[in-house]
Amino acid sequence: MVSKPHGGKLVRRLVAERTRERILSEQKEYPSVKIDHGRAIDLENIAHGVYSPLKGFLTSDDFQSVLNHMRLSDDTPWTIPIVIDIVEKTFDVGDAVLLYYEDIPIARMHVEEIYTYDKKEFAQKVFKTTDPNHPGVAKVYSLGKYLVGGEIELLNEVPNPFAKYTLRPVETRILFKERGWRTIVAFQTRNAPHVGHEYVQKAALTFVDGIFINPVLGKKKKGDYKDDVIIKAYETLFEHYYPKNAATLATVRYEMRYAGPREAIHHAIMRKNFGATHFIVGRDHAGVSDYYGPYEAWDMFENFPDLGITPMFIREAFYCRKCGGMVNAKICPHPKEFHVHISGTKLRKMIMAGEQPPEYMMRPEVYKVIRSFEKPFVE
Repeated sequence: MVSKPHGGKLVRRLVAERTRERILSEQKEYPSVKIDHGRAIDLENIAHGVYSPLKGFLTSDDFQSVLNHMRLSDDTPWTIPIVIDIVEKTFDVGDAVLLYYEDIPIARMHVEEIYTYDKKEFAQKVFKTTDPNHPGVAKVYSLGKYLVGGEIELLNEVPNPFAKYTLRPVETRILFKERGWRTIVAFQTRNAPHVGHEYVQKAALTFVDGIFINPVLGKKKKGDYKDDVIIKAYETLFEHYYPKNAATLATVRYEMRYAGPREAIHHAIMRKNFGATHFIVGRDHAGVSDYYGPYEAWDMFENFPDLGITPMFIREAFYCRKCGGMVNAKICPHPKEFHVHISGTKLRKMIMAGEQPPEYMMRPEVYKVIRSFEKPFVE
């Protein structure tokens, strides 16, 4: 069966149209807070149930419980603090405030608590480091003095150039049922697919009814594949190399924290809310640089027997010249001189140079789609 939402109920924090019109007509009467793109996307994910059971940003009890125990104060597994910060107090507990992103009122928030916090404790417990070179730590250090806890109601969606590829949890659950899928494995990606990805996905797909490819759209760094390139590349892969009713794709907008093992749990919870029953946990999942061990995220799942989604640990794939195909360390007996590891960095360099990768690295149809874009990478 499609998995139950995390916490038992799919959260929906959308206001009725009449209420929305009334709030917007009175918007000058509300205190306002400007938020960045990451917080706006968090709001959207709360409102549409991607972050179920959260109904808003964490209060101090939940915040401290997540830091210290990786659970909400009611003992529900939760590993990443979903918070909103302010520099100074311009409103009080009990107020309703409007949250604006680029002059668009995105949500109304009911202020339950305004509290201080320790940035170094936040960084150390979530990221296992206080090094400001870690992007997640740098983000924490840039936050304001106070955090604000309270429930939210979504008023407007954040403008989305990929709306036609976006499905909310309420929609994916219907889709999976319509397809007759009782077991669904989710795969998170930020890359165009190479043959190593396909190997891992199909290894997982062998054991379930369908695979849900869920590319993360959001802030990217130089050299990353552009969002539309990732989408088109997967559509081509599905068309040529997947059974017709075995795979589906929908995007999700989300700001990566690069919190390694903790974030792997968070990613699994998000996919559970979409309806997935299984989740592929990759090598160095949600890691950055060398802050985490390559399979540290796998060990983290042992702390959560009550997570409600089954992790699938599939080792990194490589091409073995002796085996004559894609394999992994568990099934290939040959020494390393026969192994060709697929490096995403190397692939990107080949593509930039107009050099077609060998077929054991990337499907020619996928390469052709990527090359059809004048500028497939973020500059």
